[in-house]
Order: sequence, then C-alpha cells, then structure tokens
Amino acid sequence: ALWRAVETAVRLDDPDPVAAWRRHIVRLRALAQELTRRRFDSLRYRGPGTDFTVGLLPTSKWKGASETSTFGVEYVPNLPTEEVFTAPDPRRAEGNLRATRPLQLGGTLIRDLQFEFRDGRIVKVEATSGADVVRGQLAIDANANRLGEVSLVDGSSAVGQLNLTFFNTLFDENATCHVAYGAGFGYCVEDQADRDKVNDSGVHTDFMIGGPEVEIDGRERGGAWVSILRDNQFQISG
Repeated sequence: ALWRAVETAVRLDDPDPVAAWRRHIVRLRALAQELTRRRFDSLRYRGPGTDFTVGLLPTSKWKGASETSTFGVEYVPNLPTEEVFTAPDPRRAEGNLRATRPLQLGGTLIRDLQFEFRDGRIVKVEATSGADVVRGQLAIDANANRLGEVSLVDGSSAVGQLNLTFFNTLFDENATCHVAYGAGFGYCVEDQADRDKVNDSGVHTDFMIGGPEVEIDGRERGGAWVSILRDNQFQISG
C-alpha cells in the first residue's frame, strides 16, 4: 500500500509519466514566474487558529519544480514536488499560525502545533504533543525562531489528493502549503543586499499550514490585497 501511494505521489501511475512530469514542471514554473513578477510585499494567511502575516523581500524570487545544473541540464531535485517557494523577510512575521497536519521530528509526533509570532520571531509554542521538541529546536541558535521559507501548494497536488500523512516531511510538505522556521535559501533572492537578509540558522523545519479552510492573500506594493489561494485553488495563473 505504501509503494502504491509513492507511485501515485511521483506520477508513475500516469500512462506517460515523463509527459506528466513535463506538464507539471511547466505549470509550477509558470506559477513561480507570475508570483515573482507581482513582487508582493507580504502574504496573509487566515483560517481556523490562523491569522498571520509574513513579509517578503523586495527581490524575493519564487522557485518551483526544476533547476538547471552548472552544465546546462534541467533536472528535478525533489521527487515528489508540488510547491512554489521563496525566502521571506525574517524580520517581518506577525500573528498566530496553526499547523494543519501533524509533524514528525526525530521520532516524536507533534500534534496540533501552534505558533505566535511577534517582530519576526516565534514567541510562543503550543501543541497537544511534542511541544518541547519544537522548543528545543528553536533554542539551537539565535535565528532558529525566524522563518526561512514560505511555500504554496494547491489542491491539485498528487500528494495531497492521497489524503495520507506519510510522517515524512519531504512527502508531507508537498500535500499542502507550508512554511519553515530556520535557514532560508539565498538563491531565492536576486539582490545581494536582500540576500544578506535571508535567515541564517542551523535549523530548517517545514510544517504544514494549508488546506481548503485556509485563505492566502498577497499584498501589492501599493497596498492592495490580491487573492492567491481560495478553497485550495490558485486564484492567479502563469
């Protein structure tokens, strides 16, 4: 049963898996390009237990699906992959954020995880199990309690449609939207001055925060809010 689920998650159940992956890569790259083009100042998340805003850097660049090697070969570094992602401004995160799926950390199951952010930092951690394990990670270094990644996934995800929790974050993060506390990705920022602001930490832990009940908006530089995700579907397209 596990291998059948993995087969579906990586599109091997498609009559032509190569063609399916090529279509999927094109779609994710188009979404990433459109999000980059819009240069949102911040993202706002609203849902049960969640009322949260995180800032983006002026030259934050969204990435998705494939990369190109130094010798010019396009490849997909993560299988499965359903996300478009970027590095946020680690100084700007405010509000309450609730995980929508359980998280497994080093053999400990974290259930009903909730964070409170203030001035960019996690200031409160709650969970019905495993909260102390999360608190221990956040204490590893000075920036472990800031965000390093924001990632968007919609309901078309092959992983999400399985309605399974693998208890392996590299699978589960592709089921729905997620963020990560700890280290950010310098390659997701175009300007060197902004790149220097990307969060630096020895920790990088993804946890899932999306689903049909969570609405996500982007704030334009002029102040208007634009719908990004509603009912688990992207409201923008590449």
